[in-house]
Amino acid sequence: MIYKANKGQTSYGEAVGIILMESFMPFPPGCPGNATTFSFPVRYANVKGANMEKLVYQGDPELLQPFIDAGWDLVNEGVKAITGNCGFMVLYHEVMAKEFPVPVFMSSLLQLPFISRMLKPGEKIGIITASAKTLTPKHLQIATNGADLPLAIAGMEDQKHFYDAIHAEVGELDFDAVEAEVVQVTQNLIAKEDNIKAILFECTDLPPYAAATQQAVGLPVFDFTTMINYVYSGLVRRRFEGFC
Repeated sequence: MIYKANKGQTSYGEAVGIILMESFMPFPPGCPGNATTFSFPVRYANVKGANMEKLVYQGDPELLQPFIDAGWDLVNEGVKAITGNCGFMVLYHEVMAKEFPVPVFMSSLLQLPFISRMLKPGEKIGIITASAKTLTPKHLQIATNGADLPLAIAGMEDQKHFYDAIHAEVGELDFDAVEAEVVQVTQNLIAKEDNIKAILFECTDLPPYAAATQQAVGLPVFDFTTMINYVYSGLVRRRFEGFC
C-alpha cells in the first residue's frame, strides 16, 4: 500500500473537525469539546471572540468569517467533515455548507427533521436549550429547512448551577447539581406539554446528562454526540466481521 502526503497537512486520521467557541468552562466527558467523548480522534479549531454574548445572545453575523477561516484550517489539516460546539452555530450553517468541499453539520438541531420522521404525526420533540429566550424561529427554520414540526422548548438559562458554569463562566461546574437541573427541566417540559415522544439537547454542554435524563423520562434522547457519531459512521466505514 502506498500512502501520499497532503500539502499543508501535518497529522492524519482525524475525520471530524470541531470548531470551538471561546469559553472558560470545563468540558466533562460527553461534551464535544472533550476529546475523550469519542471513540475516534477529532481535531479542534478555536474561534476567538465567539463567546456566549456574541454567539448565543446576539447571533453576531461578524462571526461568520472567523468560522469560515477556522473551517478552512480544519479542511487543510485533513478533516472529512466539520461541526461545532454550540447549537446556535446553526445561524452560519447554510453559508458554511456552501463554502467547504466536505460535509458541514453545525448544530444538533439539524437532527430535528430526522427525529420527527421517526415519530407519529403530531407527536412532539422536546428541545432542551441553553437559552430558550434567544432560540428564535430563525434558528429552527434553518435547522429544519423550513419544515413546520411539532416542538416544545425549555431553556436552562434560569437554572443556577447551569447558568454559573455555562453562561457566567465562573470556571467550575458542579456535575451532580447540573445533572439534577437538566433532568428536572426535562421532566417539567414533559409534564407541561402533551405528546412529547423524543428529547433533543440543543446545547453541547448537555450530553453528559443524557443517560440520567433518559432514565428519568424513558424517552429517546438525541444530542450533539448522537449526530457526530452518526456522521462519523458514514465517513469511516469498516468491514463487518462475523460469520454466516
